[in-house]
Formats: sequence, C-alpha cells, structure tokens
Amino acid sequence: MALRTVAEAISSGCRIGRGLGVLYSSATRFPFNLPQPKVEKPPAAEPSTNLFVSGLSKRTTTEGLRDAFAKFGEVIHARVVTDRVSGYSKGFGFVKYATIKEAEAGIKGMDGQFLDGWVIFAEFARPRPPVPPLNNAPPQCQWGS
Repeated sequence: MALRTVAEAISSGCRIGRGLGVLYSSATRFPFNLPQPKVEKPPAAEPSTNLFVSGLSKRTTTEGLRDAFAKFGEVIHARVVTDRVSGYSKGFGFVKYATIKEAEAGIKGMDGQFLDGWVIFAEFARPRPPVPPLNNAPPQCQWGS
C-alpha cells in the first residue's frame, strides 16, 4: 500500500518531504532578519594640492611616480614610501602639485590607471591625526612652580 502511494505521488509530480535539499539549500528560512554590518566610509578628504597614491608596485620609484604624474601639471614633490630595512616600496606614496586644479587633473588622469603593471588609486591626501602623548612622556606642567 505504501509503495503504491509513493509511486502515484512520483508519477503525478508531487514532492514527498523536503529531504536533504533543505539542509543544502542556499535559501535561508530564518524567522528573523540577520543584522546588517555597518560599514562607515571615512569622509571624503578636502581638496588640496597633496595627493595620496596607493596600489604602487614594489618596483615603483620616486622618479617614476613623479614622471607619471608630471603629465597633468607641475609636480612640486613626489615620494614613494619605502621600508627602512629592505628599501622596497610599501605600496603607497604622495604627490604634491602646485595648484588644486592640477591636483584634480592628476586624480582624474591617474586614478585607476596602470603604473609599472599595477592599478593605482589617487585621491586627495587626508591630514595626519594628532599623535597621542606617550605614557612615559614628562608632564606638561611643573609641580610646585
């Protein structure tokens, strides 16, 4: 009798139970919503003549960075940040232009472009945050004076 019921159900196209499909299904059946991660992007940097360039190759030199960005305006200063021990690039650097208009042109021209085989990203540099005082630093005021 049971086999007849199963055979009829299969021939009519009905599914019997959910089986292992439920365990391995990509559809979730949670009765609640999972919390969405809150990713806050830092605010956009204010326009300045100083650019932050990331995604640099280990082979990129300061001269190569200067030459690549000189196509878009007068480069006052360019620097690839390097490791103190190995001397290789850390993968980022800074370029300073004479005017903000030239810096904007440098961003438009070089952001997302290839330099030494790597895609680089250019944006306005953010100012450094203030360094907190060390715990071992001498006190700022003199006691008893």
